[in-house]
Amino acid sequence: MSLFARIRSWSRSVTHPSAVHRDMDDELRFHVDSYIEDLVRRGVSLAEATRRARLEFGSADAHKEAMRVSLGLRFWDDLRSDLHYAVRMLRKAPSFTIIAVLSLTLGIGVNTTIFTLAKQILLDRLSVPHPNQLRLLNWISDRKGAVHSMWGDWDNANGQVTSTSFSYPVYQHLRAANHQLSDLFAFKGVGRMNVTVDGNAEVVQGEMVSGNYYEQLDVRPQLGRAIQPYDDQSGSTPVIVISDGFWARRFNRSPSVIGKTVLLNLTNVTIVGVNPPHFTGAKFVQASPEVFLPFSLQPLVIPHNRDGSLLTSTRLWWMQIMARTKPGMSETAAAAELDLALKDAVRSTMNPKPEESLPTIRLDDGSRGMNEAARSFAKPIYVLFALVGFVLLLACANIANLLLARSATRQREMSVRLALGATRRRVLRQVLTESLLLSLLGGLGGLIVGYLGSSAIPHMVTNAWEQVQILPSFDWTIFAFNFALAVVTGLLFGLAPAWQATRTQVNTGLKDNAQTATRRRHGYAGKTIVGFQIALSTLLVLGAAVFLRTLLNLGSVNPGFDTRDLVLFELQPPESRYPAGKNALLYRDIEARLATIPGVDSVSASAAALLSNSTSDDDFAPTGQTPVPGKEQVAWDNAVGDAFFSTYRIPILAGRAFNSTDTETSLKVAVVNQALVKEFFPNESPIGKTFTTSGPNNTKVLFQIVGLCADAHYGNLRTEPPPTFYMSYRQAPDISWGMSFQVKTHTPRASITPSLRTAVQSVDRDLPLVDVRTQQEQVNAILQQERIFATLTSAFGILALTLACIGIYGIMSYTVARRTNEIGIRFALGARARQVLTMVLMETSWLAIVGVVIGLGAGLGLIRLIRTMLYGLRPFDPVSLIVAGVLLLAVSLFAGFVPARRASKVQPMEALRHE
Repeated sequence: MSLFARIRSWSRSVTHPSAVHRDMDDELRFHVDSYIEDLVRRGVSLAEATRRARLEFGSADAHKEAMRVSLGLRFWDDLRSDLHYAVRMLRKAPSFTIIAVLSLTLGIGVNTTIFTLAKQILLDRLSVPHPNQLRLLNWISDRKGAVHSMWGDWDNANGQVTSTSFSYPVYQHLRAANHQLSDLFAFKGVGRMNVTVDGNAEVVQGEMVSGNYYEQLDVRPQLGRAIQPYDDQSGSTPVIVISDGFWARRFNRSPSVIGKTVLLNLTNVTIVGVNPPHFTGAKFVQASPEVFLPFSLQPLVIPHNRDGSLLTSTRLWWMQIMARTKPGMSETAAAAELDLALKDAVRSTMNPKPEESLPTIRLDDGSRGMNEAARSFAKPIYVLFALVGFVLLLACANIANLLLARSATRQREMSVRLALGATRRRVLRQVLTESLLLSLLGGLGGLIVGYLGSSAIPHMVTNAWEQVQILPSFDWTIFAFNFALAVVTGLLFGLAPAWQATRTQVNTGLKDNAQTATRRRHGYAGKTIVGFQIALSTLLVLGAAVFLRTLLNLGSVNPGFDTRDLVLFELQPPESRYPAGKNALLYRDIEARLATIPGVDSVSASAAALLSNSTSDDDFAPTGQTPVPGKEQVAWDNAVGDAFFSTYRIPILAGRAFNSTDTETSLKVAVVNQALVKEFFPNESPIGKTFTTSGPNNTKVLFQIVGLCADAHYGNLRTEPPPTFYMSYRQAPDISWGMSFQVKTHTPRASITPSLRTAVQSVDRDLPLVDVRTQQEQVNAILQQERIFATLTSAFGILALTLACIGIYGIMSYTVARRTNEIGIRFALGARARQVLTMVLMETSWLAIVGVVIGLGAGLGLIRLIRTMLYGLRPFDPVSLIVAGVLLLAVSLFAGFVPARRASKVQPMEALRHE
């Protein structure tokens, strides 16, 4: 019989058992009847022939069993009977079953939740055909490289500069020189853009792409057409392709969107296509930009005044390049070819100085786009994985302990099974089946918890004023992970009890006093597991303590300004309508309109809102000072409005703040903070001193210091306030990137937002308000990761304490029950109740002390690994260590007190009759 025929026969036997039984009965009846007929034809009577046939063929059940073995159904029959028996046993112990399943549900559920998040951030690939073929170009050079100006991704770690940004002329040069890879295509995530549809303005995310972008990614729009090479040429009709989400949200999936004209950064563009639902572009896997536009539109929709058109700029490197590998082509050869082309392009377009090094090109995996999320969240996700793994181990230890206690009470049952002929292998399989059934039930519950958790976490990592971008999807990999984790978990906590069940001695197990003979041997295994539980619980509680203290430490940092009653929002006026000069006038008009709103106390503006993770730095060269060799003369800067310091309530310690006399044509002035004075003007007054900083077109601009303000945290709370100089936005070299407005008001944000929007639209109806939030919400946003870790680890710590409490209570109750006879003898010999109570509590205390010491030792190693995620804590943090240790000891004693008190209430006569 062929393998396929055997599989088909087995499947039919499993899925249609009644039909198989009928076939077996019919076949056996046929053979018996045929044999009887043969005997009757030979002259044997019918009764005698029937008797001989029955003797010849034997038991029909034996033949059926042999046929089932030949069909491979014996294992299935045993498994089914084991499952039925396991269900009966679990139903007989509902309390144990509920505790075990709930523990596993939580343990497997949190692991499934974190895996779902990790899968999207670390594992998922771009939703394009054959993403494994994609290669992302990047380059590396030393810090004295020829490339000085970049807009986009870069890193200067280890004394080297690496980046994925290229200039448009370099892209054209590389594309012409490429012969080893498929055609190079380019893209650039440009961030927020203003779009006006039917008179309603809003902000969307945009991505500029080359004309061959869709062709090389092999992506076809679900509606309309893609951007073509002829769209990416100077003078072509402005067109865009929109995302599926934007089509659904803004146009209600209307097919009439094709051909519709909208305003994109105040430029008329035509929608020609809608992307497929799961396509997120080439930059991100997690979320898709709403608008895709060809590079040819850059001078119209994103003009860059400092460099003119970015399509001709050789100074600014800003776009990303990808390509697909060709079958049979060497990536090493492709990198070498492109490296030569890159060096030629740099020499021909940038005229580098002799001492400046040329960049070297590299080919990286592009299947996950630029993979920025993985670089940002990889370590936090690994830490979370470790923590949820500890939670699952704790749940496994708890259930293993309970199963060990149950197996001791089932010794007689196992002895009877072995005495009746069951093999130890058969007993092992029966006990493991019960464990696997428990773990699969927990896995099913964990799948539900994982789904709910993966839906909740995106809301936890999204700011209060933003839409949820990361929406993890449940696919077959999540189900496979959950199932595999459930099976591994079942084996993990089921092996020890199953092995103990097979070690049962038949003669001893059948005796009434068997438990006395084996009491000590069984006690050690349970206590070892409890010690392991306490150690893991200590580790988790210590982790919760350090993350909670980090959040509290950051929350207690004085930001240097008043965060109360401040409403913030951003404006990003298009440069096509508001070039340099006009944008400052626009901001001044908006400040004036906002100040007239009832309930507004003061209004100011700044290029970057404080504590928004948005910063700017530039050259700072004090006049008359000789630069110190090897020391960078750099300071942070911010372009602000006249009322900036009064609105934020940052004290002016000397000199003055900005006022209306500081205009575009007057002497350029600056206010500096204490950190800058300490760095550049120690032991002297900075008032009246001058410095130069970078201006447009590589020029230097002279500023005079007119004020000294108190230090205020700029980008975040973790670092000390950096040396910072403030300048009036009217005198700033470049404010083309937009402006943040701060409104001091006692009116709630939700109530005043319509008035703010009306005031801005009275100046320009096409300017949408971006990221309307309070300053306190902004502070909460920069502490988001710390808050998430504090919340999750606290939940894990509480769960760990609960499981440890259950484990200690269970093992001590089991120990007291097995030692009832011994305790009765102690009472009979004169022991007092207090002595018995102390004896049991001492046993609990030693278990707790050993577990706590081991857990604290492991916790110190964990703190060293995650020290970069902590704030205000030493690697040996005594407060956290003491809190974790004392809390676990207290919980352990509390869990052991009830069994200890029960032991102290034992009646001697009843105890002596116990066995």
